[in-house]
Amino acid sequence: MRTIRQSRKLQGVRYDVRGPILVEAQRLEAEGHRILKLNIGNTAPFGFEAPEAIVADMVQALPDAQGYSDSRGIYSARTAVAQYYQSRGFRDAVVDDVFIGNGVSELITMVLQTFIDDGNEILVPAPDYPLWTGAVTLSGGIPVHYRCDEENGWNPDLEDIESKITANTHAMVIINPNNPTGAVYSPEIVKGLIDIARRHDLVVMADEIYEKILFDDAVHHHAATYAADDVLCLTFSGLSKAYRVCGYRAGWVFITGPKHLATDFLEGLTLLANMRMCANVPAQHAIQTALGGYQSINELIVPGGRFYEQSKLASKLLNDIPGVSCVEPQGALYCFPRLDPEVYKIDDDQQFVIDLLRAKKILVTHGTGFNWFEPDHFRLVTLPDVELLTEAIGRIDEFLATMR
Repeated sequence: MRTIRQSRKLQGVRYDVRGPILVEAQRLEAEGHRILKLNIGNTAPFGFEAPEAIVADMVQALPDAQGYSDSRGIYSARTAVAQYYQSRGFRDAVVDDVFIGNGVSELITMVLQTFIDDGNEILVPAPDYPLWTGAVTLSGGIPVHYRCDEENGWNPDLEDIESKITANTHAMVIINPNNPTGAVYSPEIVKGLIDIARRHDLVVMADEIYEKILFDDAVHHHAATYAADDVLCLTFSGLSKAYRVCGYRAGWVFITGPKHLATDFLEGLTLLANMRMCANVPAQHAIQTALGGYQSINELIVPGGRFYEQSKLASKLLNDIPGVSCVEPQGALYCFPRLDPEVYKIDDDQQFVIDLLRAKKILVTHGTGFNWFEPDHFRLVTLPDVELLTEAIGRIDEFLATMR
């Protein structure tokens, strides 16, 4: 019999957040070890539950959610998303500007498959949420990583972006608030990104899933605000993080700009939406309740709230470790600390996190897994409560002490 192999389309596709490090963690669990998983922003295991009103509405809608919906999403959910963006200043937002998907991740893949021809170059931030790089590659495109500047609060380096644009560059991905760094981009930076897209006739793909998770005086600025009528902007967001319903898989893409020039693209996106029939219907019924109801996220992002206190504590404890520096996150659910290469001689950061896992039973993700350029960072999820987070970073400190 012939050997059955994976498709060549998967060559170069990586998703290290759930790659070999998770396989090793599962092996250790099978041996009876308890692993603290700080590798993925999954809210439920750390005691964050969905708001009761969302659960109640989904339960009530179940009898009517047994069949397929419109492939673009149920009308009430799409209307709620359109109205949300109307309240954010997009007065012309309408139902037809919205596609509902099984989380942002599905929509990223659908949009890129619709948009990319083989060999098209797509600008992606570094560090990035690695699904973007993987999905660009799987769609036949070439991800070109632009540098975000750690010394400038992890804001994108506009000059670096300009230097990487070619005649074959077709789109720019913006992740704001940023995963994995927690950066929230200034209005000048967001406007600068859109100005670059305008000058080079690029489509903007704005991943804004963490838009409601902001700390202190950080303010989120929608990329589409500056795109106006002459830059096509696809804004991705959803319920999973702010509403603590990761497993419900409810997200959307909102389309603004010169849609009259994108009718062929939108026809293709509708085709792919039809091919997967529809998004998860019960979770779609949660969208209207979530966006229109009480915003419990606001209790979590202020002093005393868990998201706030855990993020502040994590960055402080990390900065207290000799040879470790961490830009304090302005939002999202992560820290992305740097390990000084003069203190820690790390050539393979994936092996570093595997060694940490084996020694201290802490699972984090290596920085190159987010397409960072050097093996000198790792990402830590800040979802555990302060007691567990203190213990976890203490264990990391103990491990690093053996390397100093």
